[in-house]
Amino acid sequence: MQTTEKYNFSVPIQVRMSDLDPFVHVNNGAQCNYFDFGRSSYFEEVFHKPIDWREMDMVLVHVEMDFREGIEFHDHIVCETRVLSIGNKSVKMMQQLRDTRTGTVKTTCYSVLAGFDRVTHQSIPIREEYKKMFTEFESLPDDQQE
Repeated sequence: MQTTEKYNFSVPIQVRMSDLDPFVHVNNGAQCNYFDFGRSSYFEEVFHKPIDWREMDMVLVHVEMDFREGIEFHDHIVCETRVLSIGNKSVKMMQQLRDTRTGTVKTTCYSVLAGFDRVTHQSIPIREEYKKMFTEFESLPDDQQE
């Protein structure tokens, strides 16, 4: 499956031997790690600094993945990431693992991150500065903010 969605961010993924399952495809759990790496790299690009996860006030609260085609050891994979919409207390994201040689989308991932106070363990609004950076990076129209 080829993609038609626009992604402003992409990071290469190194497939390792330890990522393979008995069917010689990348294990589903390893693909979760690929998406985590892509999400973290995306934040660092958008926020223009390394992420300190001890201080980050957003947490992953929902993940939904569709495994469309197996990823093999010699595939050239990138993780493409984008923000779909921004709400008061959540950010919805879409990611895909795509083979750069064929253009085939191997796996997609829809996720939701929520604002979170690490001291009180309570839900909090997404910072306005984050909303602004996401909106500018993605060129989101006003109707993409919930």
